[in-house]
Amino acid sequence: MSSIENTRLLIATGEAVASVDELPPLVRALIDTASEILVMTPILPGALQWLASDTDKARFEADQRLETILGHVQTLAPDSEIGTQVGDETPLTAFEDAIRQFGPDHVLIALRGSDHKAWQERHLLDRIREKSPIPLTVFEIDQGGRVPASPSQ
Repeated sequence: MSSIENTRLLIATGEAVASVDELPPLVRALIDTASEILVMTPILPGALQWLASDTDKARFEADQRLETILGHVQTLAPDSEIGTQVGDETPLTAFEDAIRQFGPDHVLIALRGSDHKAWQERHLLDRIREKSPIPLTVFEIDQGGRVPASPSQ
């Protein structure tokens, strides 16, 4: 059972873990102790899809990712109030929108690992840190849905 501490946690993710057991202890604790959670998955089209404004496949993938992550969060924080949002196809805009609308106390970011990172991740964390003083916890998820390294703050 989770211990609710009146924390608003924004979870922004470009990838989903294969199993909730893959999540590092720090990440699990952040989710478990949050009273309100917003899960946001940006639409992540390839560069050509983005240029051609053909984002239907990327939107479907974001919806699928959101559904998977929502299941993980509900398992870890069944007593928390949980909302969901598919974000803009520009990740920085998706973050800014979610932060402005939700007003989180902490942001948890799950990035696609270097094995399948795309153009959207370039300098993303630097830009987020420049625009928001909210504490961040960041970790990567590889293409197999595994977390290769410990999260950092």
